[in-house]
Amino acid sequence: MKFVLTQPLDEAAMKVLKEAGADVYIANSPDLPSYIDKIQEADALVIRVGQCTAEVIDACPNLKVIGITGVGYDRVDVAHASGKKLPVVFTPGANSLSVAEHTVALMFAAAKNLSESDEELRKGNWKIRDAGKAIELSGKKVGIIGVGAIGAKVAAICKGIGMETAGFSHSKNRAKVEAAGCEYYENMDDLLRDCDFITIHNPLTPETTNMISSRELHLMKKSAILINTSRGPIVNEKDLADALNNDVIAAAGIDVFSEEPAVLDNPVFHCKNMIVTPHLAALTKEAKARMHVNSVKGCLAILNGTEWPDVVDKSVYKK
Repeated sequence: MKFVLTQPLDEAAMKVLKEAGADVYIANSPDLPSYIDKIQEADALVIRVGQCTAEVIDACPNLKVIGITGVGYDRVDVAHASGKKLPVVFTPGANSLSVAEHTVALMFAAAKNLSESDEELRKGNWKIRDAGKAIELSGKKVGIIGVGAIGAKVAAICKGIGMETAGFSHSKNRAKVEAAGCEYYENMDDLLRDCDFITIHNPLTPETTNMISSRELHLMKKSAILINTSRGPIVNEKDLADALNNDVIAAAGIDVFSEEPAVLDNPVFHCKNMIVTPHLAALTKEAKARMHVNSVKGCLAILNGTEWPDVVDKSVYKK
């Protein structure tokens, strides 16, 4: 069986492929059309970077499975793949703890004004200690938009440091929100109004694109802090930068961007009270190994005739 990888995988995943006797081509490129001839020969395509469009899928009729090394599946035209009964393997849960920890790390960093304090102290500005921006998290209320595997772990960590937790579910899954120990909010606007921190854990869909824009930011408390470790286009970046520069909200921390790799003319790099990281929330050593191994195991299982449970659209298994 032949595998094409857009980038090398973790050592543990490469070992799984070797033990399975797979013939592996590593492209080291996000530009899938530039090595379409290799994908056309492959049984499996494992994507870390790049976009697997409908055109790529149509050009590769021999492809039997696509693997994603993560939980976000916006890199693949899943609807088109499903229409061709082409399973798309993803790895829900594999990176949940890492992303949750990073989310709370951004909450702490923003709440304690760490980025500005570090930058100013390196300039010799000792008086930055008197900025008066730092706050405690204990006793504050965090609103979690999307209480899935990651959101539930965020809730657990936040409860452990004495925070109140609240949740909103687009699917109106009250039981799931309350099972995570969160106060259930039927309406997202009410959550935005009530909470001291807002953190986003939704997939990118047409419904969630620009979910947080100027209107929603103006609903939030002036003291509120916004965290986004999900997908960049969920938050309107210009509106967020404007809100920070005009003191509509207090601070923000983001790990994801509308264009990646991020470009320096992005408004989020030109506003105050913002801390940014380069989409690395899931990239701990432990999570990376789990994601890569699970993706490869899923692809191998499907190639061997097994209905692997972690596929984006299970309807591909219906005859």
